[in-house]
Amino acid sequence: MQQQKHPVERLLEHAKSIPTKTWLVQPVGDSTRTWTWAEATREIGRMASALQAHDWPKGSCIAISGRNTAHWFMADLAIQWAGYVSVGLYPKQSARSVRYILEHCEAKAVFLGPMPDSDEFVSAIPTDILKIGFPYVDAPVGTIDWDRMAQACSPLQKYQAPAPDALMTLIYTSGTTGNPKGAMITYGSIAWVAKAFLSKLPAAHNDERLFSFLPLAHVFERIVVEMASLIWRAEVHFLENIDRLPQQLANVAPTRFSAVPLVWGRFQAGILKQLSQRKLDKLLAVPVLGRAVQYKIRKLLGLQNVRLAASGAAPIPQTTLQWFKDTLGLTIYEGYGMSENCAYASANLPGQIRFGSVGKPFPDAGLRISEEGEVQIRHPGVMAGYYKDPEQTAKAFTSDGWLRTGDKGKLDQDGYLYITGRLKDIFKTAKGKYVSPALIESAFSVNTDIEHVCVIGNNLNQPVALVNLSALALEKPIQQLERDMLLTLDEVNIGLEDHERIAKVIISRDPWTTENGFITPTLKVRRDMLEDRYADFIAEALSDRKRLVAWH
Repeated sequence: MQQQKHPVERLLEHAKSIPTKTWLVQPVGDSTRTWTWAEATREIGRMASALQAHDWPKGSCIAISGRNTAHWFMADLAIQWAGYVSVGLYPKQSARSVRYILEHCEAKAVFLGPMPDSDEFVSAIPTDILKIGFPYVDAPVGTIDWDRMAQACSPLQKYQAPAPDALMTLIYTSGTTGNPKGAMITYGSIAWVAKAFLSKLPAAHNDERLFSFLPLAHVFERIVVEMASLIWRAEVHFLENIDRLPQQLANVAPTRFSAVPLVWGRFQAGILKQLSQRKLDKLLAVPVLGRAVQYKIRKLLGLQNVRLAASGAAPIPQTTLQWFKDTLGLTIYEGYGMSENCAYASANLPGQIRFGSVGKPFPDAGLRISEEGEVQIRHPGVMAGYYKDPEQTAKAFTSDGWLRTGDKGKLDQDGYLYITGRLKDIFKTAKGKYVSPALIESAFSVNTDIEHVCVIGNNLNQPVALVNLSALALEKPIQQLERDMLLTLDEVNIGLEDHERIAKVIISRDPWTTENGFITPTLKVRRDMLEDRYADFIAEALSDRKRLVAWH
């Protein structure tokens, strides 16, 4: 594949070829602010000039925080144009992680976007770092605000594209074990992946409309929304507030939509709360009426124009995928990737899909399965290593240069990839038997009352399942919840070996959130923290062998 254009090069091209076409659409309360390609380019050029005026060394790191906004995009491109390296921070990043990342990358400045608990976030920023506030009412106040800083400078006019091996961005891991690690992504890597990935799913028309709400600090959203918009010249709409997701998604009605399994599960639960499955099935059984019902529900969700729907970040139950296909006529495509390989490994694609798998490996992804069952990757989009961490970098690669994903996987007879767990999550019970929790957790996810599940069993006679319920589930009677949970437990255990079978389900009334640290910003459970938190209660609950469901 020939060398691809860098993001700023594409931006400048679009500012000339389609200057008046709308690019960014930002809701602000009851109003909406838009930027054409030319308007956004001038704004980005001004901020790039303002950053350069500080005369920081080329390649210095500048962080971007807050939820997804038009200014997140503009800050990222301004940082690139000025010759610096962007570092994304999650909106709900813990104060400890914020301080660690900013100090580790020696950030010169941080853009402050809208976020919850902003006082705690700002308190974690070292005092010598310049704080630039985005122009939103709910964004923290910075040392200087965006408008004042940008308007003081004339926009840059020229752009010197960096070498392909120059560092473009640091994608810090969520730090499920230890401190976050900064995956070094070069210009060449992200350009190659963006082009390779999006060529597999080319724009069907010249009117792609994208909806950005998954964290831009993660590489997936940077590729499938930010980079995609630059390649497709697509219009991008941003979510103002997670509580307004249903209304804003319905207003935008995007042509492509990606979400995590948690969101898809909430969509399903919300529909079934309004209309029982039994009634839905009766309506769908009538040919003409059934299609009209499917379209009406998709339109209520804002998914009537979706040409491609995707799920990632965590396994999604096959039953959920089948439900959306049968009930709404919507196929959700599941894929696989990670920060270290720029989210490029495998995916189900139109005409090539198998529920339960993460699709066939892309032919150019260089995927192999080691003798130990580990999925390993080698392609031009793989990270250059971990920032300032040669020891962890060495551990991340095999002796012959393949990236160790840490995921166990297998290929079926037709070449579809199945992820069967994390190598580090495998535990040994007191009976000396090894258990891989990922597939068991995925099996529990068929119960739509469950928001998060964590199977643990290190040094226990039998594993137990820690469960966190959804907000809708908590409105149900306890007796009904326990009855449904017991049915799920029976269904799960039937498919397991004796040593894998779940001895008890422990339902936590306390929420697991990013704020209390039980969930990472990428919505992964922190297994070690949950084990510590519930250790004493698990021992107590297991002493009562009569009750298979316990409440904490």
